[in-house]
Amino acid sequence: MAKQGQLSEEDAKKQLRNFFADMPHSIPLVLFCEPAGKNEPFAEGARQVIRAIRELTDKVTLREYTLRHELAKEWGITRSPTLVFAPETYKIRWLGAPLGHEVQTFMEAISIIGYQEPGLSKEAMKVLAKLDSPRAVKVFVSPSCPYCPQVAANGIRAAVARPDLVSLELIDIMANPDLADKYAAQGVPQAFANEKLIGLGAQPEELFVASLAALEPQRVFIPDSDAEEIACDLVIVGGGPAGLTAGIYAARSGLQSVVVEKGVLGGQIATTPMVENYPGFTQVGGKTLVDIMVTHALEYVKIFPGEEVQMIAPGEVFTVTTTRRRFKARAVLLATGAGNKRLGVPGEERLAGRGVSYCSTCDGPLFTGKKVLMVGGGDSAVTEALHLHQIGVEVTMVHRRDKLRAQERLVTALREAAVPVRFNTEVEEILGEARVEAVRLRDNRNGEISTLAVAGVFIAIGYAPAVELAVGLGAELSPDGYIKRDARHRTTVPGVYSAGDVEGGYKQIVTAAGQGAEAALAIFEDLVDPYWIRNKRAKDTDA
Repeated sequence: MAKQGQLSEEDAKKQLRNFFADMPHSIPLVLFCEPAGKNEPFAEGARQVIRAIRELTDKVTLREYTLRHELAKEWGITRSPTLVFAPETYKIRWLGAPLGHEVQTFMEAISIIGYQEPGLSKEAMKVLAKLDSPRAVKVFVSPSCPYCPQVAANGIRAAVARPDLVSLELIDIMANPDLADKYAAQGVPQAFANEKLIGLGAQPEELFVASLAALEPQRVFIPDSDAEEIACDLVIVGGGPAGLTAGIYAARSGLQSVVVEKGVLGGQIATTPMVENYPGFTQVGGKTLVDIMVTHALEYVKIFPGEEVQMIAPGEVFTVTTTRRRFKARAVLLATGAGNKRLGVPGEERLAGRGVSYCSTCDGPLFTGKKVLMVGGGDSAVTEALHLHQIGVEVTMVHRRDKLRAQERLVTALREAAVPVRFNTEVEEILGEARVEAVRLRDNRNGEISTLAVAGVFIAIGYAPAVELAVGLGAELSPDGYIKRDARHRTTVPGVYSAGDVEGGYKQIVTAAGQGAEAALAIFEDLVDPYWIRNKRAKDTDA
């Protein structure tokens, strides 16, 4: 007898019959198994679930073959049991059986395929629409896992939405323990695409498809926007710690604000292997810290990544033109940060990306087991040299002075790691045809020239401020080439402000974040009572 509020078995069957009756497409299933194999209980479980569904509808059909059948060979089926869904239309197969919590996944698959409606959000569909190369997805699941159906359903939806590029294997780790061992997938759910881990644990569909597109786990999903023009109070140019913090404080002050970032959110932090002593963290990975900041900022402000600001037209209302749209704003904050300084030696530009690198986090793994040079003597250079050493790269440091400028703790760590340092030495030329093969070095003490064979050159000699937009607006620069501003982060152009590394000063994450907060609060106060209008009135009165 059904409890109060629950459907009786007959009522549930009736609802399912109605559901299947409205389903516009049939669902052919093909089961491959070895009747006497060790996984026969899984095969029988699959048969029972399918049999129960077929009692309710004739739109689900089943064919069963052994692994010796020609179709098994044609489709590359080698495991028993393997259940293939609608093979004429989709590339979806289940290595195992829909038992336990996975019955829910099976029903999701029947619904999605039968209606041919992925059921993904508009934002997720936009991400999938941009795929331009195949994705072979594997999702490891277990009948005892209550979180697996969500990730499995994400994979099914992606395969139905893009049958031209997305194939899916749902892998039951109980039926396939050897595959679980091969992929180190004893903990489920886990998702892989093109043999790369893209998700560990449950993921919302937007994060799943973003990870699928990027071929690496994503912790933050930023919705896209089709708007050609957006009106707001403040445009923040730059998505580093200064820009993100400014976005939070501006929004909390009541300003409608946006953050526009042409490159990677987080700026230099995103490619920093390890950040030390950021308040609240003794140590934290740079990418992890960026994800925390971006997630926080998204609660308050819209972020537009991958858009480069091409022009800012001043006026009573600023027009900020990017590569994708226009923004109309009452004020602009330049938090454009700083880019990597170049050595300016022969071979550097020609071999950039072919052994010359400015990011050990990005490119370091390509040089495992090889010899490389790290050029620089500050905190960044030593941190990156230690990172390269830790991942198995044979790294030598080159510094033009007789002493490193890095913090003593980092210098001690470098010494303990036995990373060699060539002091009083500069790079004269980077040598190689198709890729870096060697460097020509000069000893500053005696002028002696030597050649060192290396496979890569990593450069960390400081940063140059990104002031092009400021110069285009007519803003003045300091003698050192940074944006000139007053104590309230006002530039010499009314309504235009600055924050972070583009202002010079201490190159610290916490400093940049603090400057972003200061600038946002100053902008709020100035937009309530614009100082440029007040100054104009004062001049008119004096006249």
